[in-house]
Amino acid sequence: MPDALTRLHIASNVSQFSPVRQPLADLRPAAVALIVVEYNDECALLLTRRTSSLRAHSGQWALPGGRMDEGETASEAALREVREEINLTLQPESVMGTLDDYITRSGYRITPVILWAGANTSTLEPNPDEVASIHRISFTELARADAPQFDMSPDSDQEILSMKLSVDQIYAPTAAFLYQFREVVIQGRSTRVLHYDQPRFAWR
Repeated sequence: MPDALTRLHIASNVSQFSPVRQPLADLRPAAVALIVVEYNDECALLLTRRTSSLRAHSGQWALPGGRMDEGETASEAALREVREEINLTLQPESVMGTLDDYITRSGYRITPVILWAGANTSTLEPNPDEVASIHRISFTELARADAPQFDMSPDSDQEILSMKLSVDQIYAPTAAFLYQFREVVIQGRSTRVLHYDQPRFAWR
């Protein structure tokens, strides 16, 4: 694995970033996991495709995650959801930090939690009730200059953010987490993403 993308490098960039927390107000708290794994001599993130049988966001691309239970922290919720959705058990020590909260059109305040799994992926298995497939998106792919896409829509005054990846075109909110991860963790920039909107199909 290249020295520049070691765990220490990631931890250094995350430690220099100050995530923005949003007041909960009437929003529902949720968390997603940005899981760093070793893949083809570099690092990658795990991305899932939701099953077509789910009532909400069926068939869409997502990070493991969900609504926080009463009394849970964002990190605890992320670790639990990772275990439930893709059969990967990580310890609290795997938490490397968080990115900015993102508020969705459907009324969730989502906190992205960065987790280090490294080579610990032998147990990976999609929960068939929620996850159709698991994919690895390399840091090289995330860092491509043409990966982030910014478009205007008649449905919004704000830019719609998406990430053009080999598996598909990924839209916000998932694209917001991937883009900020790329900017903060890979590029070492303090880029914000809350002002980017979701496409209409992701509003519900």
